Amino acid sequence: MKSTQTNINGQSTEASQKPYSIDSVTSKDGTVIGYRELGYGPGVIILHGSMSTGYNHLQLAELLADTFTIYLPDRRGFGLSGPYNREHTLQNDVEDLNALLVKTGTHNVLGVSAGGIICLKAALSLPAIHKLAIYEPPLFQNSAVPAAIMTRFDQEMAQGKVTAALTTSMKGVPLLSDFFSAMPRWLLEFMTNKMMSFEDKKGGGNYASFRELAPTLHHDGQVIIEMSGQQERLRAIRAEVILLGGSKSTAFLKAGMDSVAKVLSHSRRVEFPGLNHSSTWNTDRGGQPRPVAQELRRFFSEH
Repeated sequence: MKSTQTNINGQSTEASQKPYSIDSVTSKDGTVIGYRELGYGPGVIILHGSMSTGYNHLQLAELLADTFTIYLPDRRGFGLSGPYNREHTLQNDVEDLNALLVKTGTHNVLGVSAGGIICLKAALSLPAIHKLAIYEPPLFQNSAVPAAIMTRFDQEMAQGKVTAALTTSMKGVPLLSDFFSAMPRWLLEFMTNKMMSFEDKKGGGNYASFRELAPTLHHDGQVIIEMSGQQERLRAIRAEVILLGGSKSTAFLKAGMDSVAKVLSHSRRVEFPGLNHSSTWNTDRGGQPRPVAQELRRFFSEH
């Protein structure tokens, strides 16, 4: 597969010269978890969030690869990894992360969005996690609200109404912007349909398409439901924690960060001016990974 891509420095690279290798590890239940690996030095695992794969964080990884070995797993149900089933629980995600921690001997982890929720849960039971960076976990104050959102989402997906289901998710779990989330439902659904139609024609390149990723929101919805309202349990985390977020992120995400910071009194919190929820992503997906990488470099280098 030969394709041209642009790295964080604007240089054109070819897949034949891509900066990463691909490997996999087998989780406790036999599911294969695929990951990209690049760089040299102590390990850092970056666990992606919703509507993305590990590839979305390639530029962030490249910015750290001169000092750290970066592992970019695709969570189960995504990209390089095996599927999840309807009996899937958050514990399966924890076991997937543990399998990679054990194989690589890594002690540093960054969890982004829903991936951050998984990492918080994992830090309760996995002593291998010494340093934990969390970027804007989408947590509610209780599980009832996300459960209602996911009931509607699942019904719309079962009816083949993918655009409607994505709109339900975006309205119910506001990750993009407060302005975007406040749009009338019909307008947001119209814009989502246009975007998906354009992507269907153009193709996603190295990225998974919105249509391909839409079913994974059921998985992430269960992750959010399982941990929302359970923030008090996070007091037991003994890892060193840094909480990261953007000044332009939604009020919902900031409230979720507040709820985690309240119980993790030993954590440090950093808000990036002008950044938002997608800032850890590659620049061609709206990201601004450089300031995030600078903070992570400091955090993971401290002794």
